[in-house]
Amino acid sequence: MLISDLQISQVNNQIQALRKAGSFYGKKLEESGISGITTPEEFESLPFSEKNDLREAYPLGLMTAPEEDIVRIHSSSGTTGLPVIIPYTAKDVDDWAIMFARCYETAGITNTDRIQITPGYGLWTAGIGFQNGAEKLGAMVIPMGPGNTDKQLKMMMDMKSTVICATSSYALLLAEEIEKRGIKDKICLKKGVIGSERWGEKMRQRISNELGIELYDIYGLTEIYGPGIGINCIHNTGMHYWDDYIYIEIVDPVTLKPVPDGELGEIVITTLVKEGAPLIRYRTHDLSRIIPGSCPCGSKFPRLDIIMGRTDDMIKIKGVNVFPSQIEEILKEFPETSSEYQIRISHLDGRDTMRLYVETNGTIDFMDLSRRISEKVKSRVGFTPLVKVVELGLLPRSEKKSKRVFDERYE
Repeated sequence: MLISDLQISQVNNQIQALRKAGSFYGKKLEESGISGITTPEEFESLPFSEKNDLREAYPLGLMTAPEEDIVRIHSSSGTTGLPVIIPYTAKDVDDWAIMFARCYETAGITNTDRIQITPGYGLWTAGIGFQNGAEKLGAMVIPMGPGNTDKQLKMMMDMKSTVICATSSYALLLAEEIEKRGIKDKICLKKGVIGSERWGEKMRQRISNELGIELYDIYGLTEIYGPGIGINCIHNTGMHYWDDYIYIEIVDPVTLKPVPDGELGEIVITTLVKEGAPLIRYRTHDLSRIIPGSCPCGSKFPRLDIIMGRTDDMIKIKGVNVFPSQIEEILKEFPETSSEYQIRISHLDGRDTMRLYVETNGTIDFMDLSRRISEKVKSRVGFTPLVKVVELGLLPRSEKKSKRVFDERYE
């Protein structure tokens, strides 16, 4: 999708604010001699911003609005280096709540719903984002935060929660617990809003079937407000994103040139009206595509396909590039396996080895299933993994994001 004249005008406002504030990114623009753009081609020549750039601005080098207008900060986890600190003005917080309320509305959630929020609160954008949007919608919020599954289920039953907000990993854990405890008839859930990690179709079907609910993918990242910048509708033909607040490009991760609508590439986001820490052409490293055409729901907002992985998820083994999503696609063809898997890569006796752990129930011949999966990976990806089949529930469940790939070659 080409950037519109209105969006070009909004980008120019962001450039002026960044330069005037002399913030980290404003200085980069000034050094590049960029004071504004007039055409889509000029927009595409603007420099990208990267997470490492944002880390260099720690702690408040990204702050673009006057400090007296900053009402809150959020932060990325900082697990791989300095955290990224994102300042928000009151308008930013309100804009984010408006976008999130739209997400709930797109999922058919109303002010008569009771929304149980299980993601974490604090510096992370998740819990408070889900809450602000629900309050903007006028729904009843049950702000549980993460963990304490016994209490989560008690409140879910006692409060008759109709919507669960969670990571896919925790939604699966709750679904399995509800089944194990035989309390499904006491649960009133109708919908789940799931975010924070990529998840496959097999996991989606398990959660949906076990809980008997509709599931919605929500998208967002700390650097760009947080979750709530896009969600799928009932037709499930991609996630509508709010192009009056953000502009999305899809670029080739190698050449960094924009690709046509419909082609897979890296999501690059520009904020259009953000005050606290505007970002221009921010490389998310998430892989997806813009879905051309209109949605059956009639929404005017453009659509982004599901997140298919990350450019930095790629594993190189025996000279072959592999994405976890490729393994998920293969496992989807084996109905006897659960949605959970683990990939472990090690270097032994001078060669790389991939071990693939999958779950199944006890009625299956483990050896036969292992052989069939191994053969399918070999024919599809180009090398033979060691497949280890384990009993259902043996792989770890998580209250946060599940870690599924362990590269032990560098440990």
